Amino acid sequence: MGILNSQKITEYYERYKSIEVTFTKEIIQVTGLIPQQVYLKCIGDFWPCVVFSSSFQGAKVVANIKSGLIEKLRQANNSASLRLCFKDADSNSPVTFFVSTRSVGYAPYGGSKDVAVFTLQFTQRPPDDLIEIMGRLLDANVNSTKRREERIPITSDSIRKLRLLSKETTTFIQGVPRRCILRDLSFSGAKLILMGVAKFLVDKEAALRIDFDDPQESYLLRGKFIRSELVEGRKDLLAPVMLFDEAAIPMGYKIRLNDFLSQIRADNRGGDSLGSETRRNKGAPETNTPAPSPEGVTSQGSPEKQTDPPTDTAKDKVPEKVALE
Repeated sequence: MGILNSQKITEYYERYKSIEVTFTKEIIQVTGLIPQQVYLKCIGDFWPCVVFSSSFQGAKVVANIKSGLIEKLRQANNSASLRLCFKDADSNSPVTFFVSTRSVGYAPYGGSKDVAVFTLQFTQRPPDDLIEIMGRLLDANVNSTKRREERIPITSDSIRKLRLLSKETTTFIQGVPRRCILRDLSFSGAKLILMGVAKFLVDKEAALRIDFDDPQESYLLRGKFIRSELVEGRKDLLAPVMLFDEAAIPMGYKIRLNDFLSQIRADNRGGDSLGSETRRNKGAPETNTPAPSPEGVTSQGSPEKQTDPPTDTAKDKVPEKVALE
């Protein structure tokens, strides 16, 4: 887990404290929540529960009510502690903490007589660990719209800071894998270098695989090519521009790009402007793209090694609740 200063933690808390995040499968994955280690503690006893949603002011959890939980809450004047556990991606160790809460009500879950949804109100500001974990997610979701047109040129420096495995990757054009080179990335799309004919690429559906390191993660970004540019000095190469399907962009990808842009902004504070590291994409055609090193692109339109499209497991989308109100 990254170490944020107290000013950034406070900024996250003040900006996003009232926004509720529903814990879908994708949110559980990107936050590192360990569901098996989540409990509600009341008067020394623990009850396993499932986090349904959370903000910085409260949470909703699902728990079994046949084991005496309601009676315990009555005895404790509805006071309880929510035990949360997340996996730290940097150390691969669990991070566990308690949040002081007060139960303000419960309702049957899905009509069940055995399971209920409890609404918990935090009685004080939650631990910084929770603010950092949820704040990064919320900040990335907001900035993916606010800064969607900022393009990141793929250089040796940006590869290192983004923790990309390589600028060479694979795009799947109507299901057919093609080797390509990343030219730039943004929240909304990417520019690639590959061999081909422009009229056979524009308006075609595609999927771009991007591999990251530390920790190793692969994302499949779906969309279509909206235009193609010439590559200066290389008649056999094209620079197609891909627009991602906004509804299908993985949250983990948004977090990776937002972390990079936040780092660049911090590095350039008081120095060069952010524009020296990124540039705006207004959708208009540019001048011819300079030719890249031909490594990674082989015969006309053929990859060196055919690969099957990776499985896109992150199908759950961030709910509409995750947005600035």
